[in-house]
Amino acid sequence: MSIENSTVFIIDDDVAIRDSLSLMIEQEKFTVRSFESAEDFLNAYTTECRGCAIIDIRMDGMDGMTLHKVFLDRNILLPVIFLTGHGNIAMSVQAIKSGAVDFLTKPITRKKLLTSVRAAVQKSDMILADNANHQEAQSRLANLTDRERDVMLLAVQGLPNKHIARQLGISHRTVEIHKSKIMEKTKAINLLDLARLVHESDSSS
Repeated sequence: MSIENSTVFIIDDDVAIRDSLSLMIEQEKFTVRSFESAEDFLNAYTTECRGCAIIDIRMDGMDGMTLHKVFLDRNILLPVIFLTGHGNIAMSVQAIKSGAVDFLTKPITRKKLLTSVRAAVQKSDMILADNANHQEAQSRLANLTDRERDVMLLAVQGLPNKHIARQLGISHRTVEIHKSKIMEKTKAINLLDLARLVHESDSSS
């Protein structure tokens, strides 16, 4: 868990809540940035932001659920902890189904808050690692021709060269040449490594 590179973003229109949460979280050596509205946060957000977001469900202007939808629409890779003073079971189920890490009800204990923050930051690390793998895999496959991609997709399914040749209407020797170029361009060690690249390039971040 990379605390030193993580920021906890608090979005809540209650200044007392923002100050209280900030104090508890900063005592654990996390960097904290707080905002009184969803709009203020979105204006400040950049793709370099790392960590997690604690979002109040009910706020003036854009509410917490709507903000989380913006996160998903804009591919903002910050795990979300929802916070509310008026929670209910239906709301918490909706929040978790939408991908939130946790749904906390005010007043929140320090122990519960920090447990959720640590879980969210850990999830952030995993998301960023998966995203980096996805980007690297796409980059390594980017220079393949359409025919090389056709051969690659059949090869990683375990089909022998003669079957690939028959299915694509090309010669056995042409398949071998394409496979050699594929391995060279992607720098894959073997077919298993190539299959991993294909999987990671298709995975959403």
